[in-house]
Amino acid sequence: MEPFTNYKLAKEKQDNLYIPPPYCKEDVEKTEPPHEDNTPMPKLEVSNPGKLLNLIAALTNNSTKLLEYKLNLYLKGETEARQVFLINLLSVSEEAVVQVITDKILDKPMRTPLSEDAINNIVEYKNDLVQCSERLDPKISGLLDDILIDKKGQKVVLVPVLSVGRKRYYCPGQSEIMPVYLVAFLEPERETEYITKLVNETFKYCNTLLLNTREMEEEARLKKQCQSLLSVARKLFSHLGDLSDLLKEIMSEARRLTNAERCSLFLLDPDHMHLVAKVFDGVSPADKNTEVRIAKDQGIAGHVAVSGQLLNIKNAYKHPLFYKGMDEATGFKTRNILCFPIRDEDNIVGVAQLCNKMGGNFDYFDEQVADAFSIYCGISIMHSLVYKRIQDAQARSKLSNELMIYHMHVSEQNVADLVLCDSPHIHPDFGLFSFTPRKIIFNETPCYVLKMFEDLGFVNEFMIKREVLARFILYVKKGYRDVPYHNWMHAFSVAHFAYLCLKNFQLVENKYFSNLEAMAYFIACLCHDIDHRGTTNSFQQQSNSVLASLYSSEGSVMERHHVSQTLCILNTEGCNFLESLNHEDYSRCLDLINHMILATDLASHYKIHNKQLIMATEGYHPKDPEHRYILACLLMTCADLSDQTKDWIETKRVAQLIYAEFFAQGDLEKKMGKEPANMMDREKASIPDHQLVFLKDCVICIFKLLANMFPKSKVMIETIKRNILCWEAAKIIFDKKALEGKTSYEVLSSNELDTEVESFLKETSSPKTEFY
Repeated sequence: MEPFTNYKLAKEKQDNLYIPPPYCKEDVEKTEPPHEDNTPMPKLEVSNPGKLLNLIAALTNNSTKLLEYKLNLYLKGETEARQVFLINLLSVSEEAVVQVITDKILDKPMRTPLSEDAINNIVEYKNDLVQCSERLDPKISGLLDDILIDKKGQKVVLVPVLSVGRKRYYCPGQSEIMPVYLVAFLEPERETEYITKLVNETFKYCNTLLLNTREMEEEARLKKQCQSLLSVARKLFSHLGDLSDLLKEIMSEARRLTNAERCSLFLLDPDHMHLVAKVFDGVSPADKNTEVRIAKDQGIAGHVAVSGQLLNIKNAYKHPLFYKGMDEATGFKTRNILCFPIRDEDNIVGVAQLCNKMGGNFDYFDEQVADAFSIYCGISIMHSLVYKRIQDAQARSKLSNELMIYHMHVSEQNVADLVLCDSPHIHPDFGLFSFTPRKIIFNETPCYVLKMFEDLGFVNEFMIKREVLARFILYVKKGYRDVPYHNWMHAFSVAHFAYLCLKNFQLVENKYFSNLEAMAYFIACLCHDIDHRGTTNSFQQQSNSVLASLYSSEGSVMERHHVSQTLCILNTEGCNFLESLNHEDYSRCLDLINHMILATDLASHYKIHNKQLIMATEGYHPKDPEHRYILACLLMTCADLSDQTKDWIETKRVAQLIYAEFFAQGDLEKKMGKEPANMMDREKASIPDHQLVFLKDCVICIFKLLANMFPKSKVMIETIKRNILCWEAAKIIFDKKALEGKTSYEVLSSNELDTEVESFLKETSSPKTEFY
């Protein structure tokens, strides 16, 4: 075996093996060999090679903060300055950032927006530090002032650090260059020329490491944001079943991802004319019983909805589209806004608006997150709406099946009997407001409805087929459940009141209504409570019923169900008596029916009550569409409450029916473990007190509006006043019987109550007139 045969022996040590580098000699020969790329060997004019090498060797951290910390200490020592810090010029996010001041790493970096002019000026005056400092962007100057707030008047030297080939700014005759840092020295002991050369020599060897580390941190930040977006996607898709919850989750995540103080989310309404806030300042308007609605082409959100372009506003109050009235109303001060569109596969479906980024302004990376996030928003909203439509279709199918099971089919014999009925059906007082329609025999009521249709001229005006109309009426009658109050007889009474208004006020003849509006009014009254369950809207929502799941997001749960069932019956084979209308009138009639039935929700009435009051006071303008709408709403409300305009006997009888329903609901709520309202609790309700509040605070106010417009209705005001007196007299009896242990409903149902109130009425020659 021959050892070491594959290796050469080391040569003996030779003198001057390593040629001293040029920067270690004062007089380097001009014949020094160049680099491989033919550029001359660099020289260090001011830097100590050993110290610089030690600095470079020490820059091993993966954190720009720690790298800056070491650079600051090196530069401070070499210039004998009091303080040294680097201002990061981030062109992508367009901001200037200070993370470390000498040896102090800031818990929260100081940031300021960076304009393109600031970048260009630094490039232009890179060799003239005086000009560079004088033309410094005001935002950067403000940042310096904030850092050196207690050191004003002291000397500050700023030296720009440029990088070649990094970004987009171009100087003639040079490669593409970009300022990446401003190095600030406070009260340095060394001259400016020395500081400039020191910075240039130091960053010649350190800049690449710093920039790569900075870019690595930005990549890590983007990676973290992407991971956050994936987490957001999982959360969003877990809320597809409830659009309201989904939208709240969307804005919660948007606020978290961008570190914003407040958020709002607007969706375009179905007619694409308005943006409606589904989540405003982090709270659903439904939770506040308010609605924030803006025109789709107004304000910042409107501009984004129309243009489809993201807006990043650094100073809200200086932006021409900003509306400061909202701040004045809420006390919130908006500093900056990031507003971006939300799209589905084809169109813009909404706008998200974030306000006040904590710790500065929304930057480029927030914009990138918003763009990516908007895709998740659009996809999740689209799928939620599709899912909701599927749920709605299933719920409607279930309701339709339930309705078909509950109500038997109308036979053709019943239709023929109604059409061919030869009875005159004449009642002498039928045309008076004082008439009680509940006196009509139940089985004869469809005949009276058909007669009212004909008497109002609708059959001839719209060429309605009597057989189709008869079938529709019978289906509507069967559509009402056998609940104590909200049944077919209530619907018949309301329709009778509509008939009286159309006849006595001559609404068509005096141009208050067109013929089409008049017919829609009568149909809406007839159908306004179809398939009523004898429970309130709030009960439907509290019990999470099928109806609530279908309509609660829109409000007026039962009323929307009544509209749906009306259309369902109208679309049943052989029931569409409106088929003779042209397309425009047909659509208009259905819209009117929809709006009028929804108007029977008292909550809707209170929203427009002030407008009705102004109309009643200042006069009705038939050419004003809003006046026509609010008049129709007023007439619907009056028709729905018309039982309260009848005599005491009828009013008391109606009260028995109403409270039978109320107490049945209260019993159900108790079984559900809920505490019913007093008026729904048979053990706690004080019926006369509830009736007096209802009559004084609601009914008489509404009918006074009607009387202001139609003097013929004043007779109803007098009846209501008399009923108030009767309930006040009845209250004495109720209080006395309560001491004997009887409930309000037991007293209401007793004959003794009738006797004592009748006695009171005989003693009262005329009703008092001091009410209102």
